[in-house]
Amino acid sequence: MRILGVDPGLNITGYSVLEAAPGGIRVCEAGVVRGQARGDLAERVCTIHQGIAEVIASYKPSYLALEELFSHYKRPRTSILMGHARGVICLAAAQAGLGVHHYSATQVKRILTGNGRAPKLQMQQAIMRELRLEVLPEPADVADALAIALCHHYLAKKKLPA
Repeated sequence: MRILGVDPGLNITGYSVLEAAPGGIRVCEAGVVRGQARGDLAERVCTIHQGIAEVIASYKPSYLALEELFSHYKRPRTSILMGHARGVICLAAAQAGLGVHHYSATQVKRILTGNGRAPKLQMQQAIMRELRLEVLPEPADVADALAIALCHHYLAKKKLPA
């Protein structure tokens, strides 16, 4: 079973593909889809859609785990723009017949560290330990995508019959 974890962003979208097997979970691929920092919104979301669609076609995940929107009252425009990125990621998943599972950042942090407000470094250390990585996962967008995929793995495992 493969899980595609995605940390949506209009400029940088982090992604990771984890494979769960009887011997444990391993990283198949992790990286970023880089959009243009400025420019036409339609072109920016098209780049994200194409990048995620290519990852789906290449790695054929069984599930897509996606970070939910976080809205800050001081920056509502950021949430609106992030919604565009999430929309085209959901579209790529739907076109490939993948179900999308949504997780809040605090839920992901709580599952991996026991603390819903864990700092980035604590999250990176938890990911490094869980995936037996030799170095801290970077950039932050990739670390977040790994965390989202791991969260889905652990929660889906809980739901399976014993």
